[in-house]
This record gives sequence, structure tokens and C-alpha cells, in this order.
Amino acid sequence: MDNRIRKILILFRGRILGASLGITFALMLIIFGVWQTVFILVCGVIGYYLGARFDSDEDFRGFLERVLPPVD
Repeated sequence: MDNRIRKILILFRGRILGASLGITFALMLIIFGVWQTVFILVCGVIGYYLGARFDSDEDFRGFLERVLPPVD
């Protein structure tokens, strides 16, 4: 039984992920409203971007210097 469920999850992982994200987004809209949901999503995207940069072994100081250039 466990092996059949695992095969189904692997076979339909895109559909399951898409449906889960859609339901989550709809619930956030209902609970928080449009602008708070947009804010949460923007914060999530920024966090994902910073996490991806951190995972790529980029020096944090170098990242900050690239994003926020020094003022002359």
C-alpha cells in the first residue's frame, strides 16, 4: 500500500504541488486580504532569493556590496 501511494505522489507531483499552492493562495486571500497576501508573497520571494544566493556560496559581504554599492 505504501509503495502505491509513493508511486502516485511521484507520478502526479506537479499536479499535487500546483493544487496545494492554489489552495494555499486562495486561503491566504480569504484570511488576510489582497494586499497582505501580496506582502507575504513578496517577502517569501525575497527570502527565497536571499536563500538561493546564500546556498550558492556567495560571500554575504560581497552580496551586500553588490546590491548596496558604497557611497562616495
